[in-house]
Amino acid sequence: MTPKRIVSVVPSQTELLFDLGLENELIGVTKFCIHPADRIKTKAIVGGTKTLDLDKIQALGPNFILANKEENTREQIEALQQKYPVHITDMATVSDAISMIREVGTLLSKHQEAETMAQQIESRLLPPLPPLGLSVAYLIWRKPYMAAASSTFIDAMLTVAGLRNAFADQSRYPVVTHDDLQKAQPDLIFLSSEPYPFTEKYIAELQTICPSARVLLVDGEVFSWYGSRLLRASDYFKNLRNEIARTNS
Repeated sequence: MTPKRIVSVVPSQTELLFDLGLENELIGVTKFCIHPADRIKTKAIVGGTKTLDLDKIQALGPNFILANKEENTREQIEALQQKYPVHITDMATVSDAISMIREVGTLLSKHQEAETMAQQIESRLLPPLPPLGLSVAYLIWRKPYMAAASSTFIDAMLTVAGLRNAFADQSRYPVVTHDDLQKAQPDLIFLSSEPYPFTEKYIAELQTICPSARVLLVDGEVFSWYGSRLLRASDYFKNLRNEIARTNS
């Protein structure tokens, strides 16, 4: 039986469900699920991705919960698994994301819609853009600085964009000091719009630490959301590469 009462506890996968045509079946989302902005407000809020309100979820009576290994906590997901069917995704590469879209489409009787979307993403993002020969320190947090290193979806998206991760020798999301940044000697420093909301006022701060690096604000949703937002990534990366080329010329 196709699930008719769906709770999604991952922002990028919530957006995917809307874009697959499952708006009516989707009954609960997290407070971080912000897209599509014009339609998300009608859905019940069940807490944050790592602070789910299990009582609110129980009150909704879902028959399918869409979660993610990294974005949700193991303890809460295991508690939900005792009562409901929970599908847990695990993302490290663009190919993983494409497979997830197909899998979710099959589970929720949206196979054709998901297949069309998956093929569009494949044609736009695979193979990656030609390497620019530039290294990037991609920062996701401040005080302390934290970077997206290897074995992350962001690292995979940097590769798709034709860029090299300056912290590829480290794993996951390491804390990086001023000395670490200086030793890495990145050509570029990307300040992500999420989870830390970096803005222009932080550019000078990083420029002081790494004077030879070009510091740019980037859209964190493009680099880290692994659902239907991937459809926008190709154009974004091409524009970003053009901006980098202008500043380096």
